[in-house]
Amino acid sequence: MSEIIELRLKGEYIRLGQALKAAAIAQSGVDAKYMIQDGLVQVNGETETRRGRKLHTGDTVDCGEDQIHIIG
Repeated sequence: MSEIIELRLKGEYIRLGQALKAAAIAQSGVDAKYMIQDGLVQVNGETETRRGRKLHTGDTVDCGEDQIHIIG
C-alpha cells in the first residue's frame, strides 16, 4: 500500500536527504544517503543521486511505495 506524505517547507527549500528523514522514509542520514546512492529515489519522475538536491514547493519525491509532496 502506497503512502502519500505532504511535507511543508519551513524555508525556501529542503534538501533531499533531510526530506527523506522528515517523512520517516529513512531512519537516519546514512540510510537516506544509501537509498539515494542506490538509485531508489526519484524527484519529479527522474532518478536522483544527489543527497543535497534542493526540493521546492511542488516537487514530488518517490521512494518505493512512498511519495512525498513538497508544499509551501
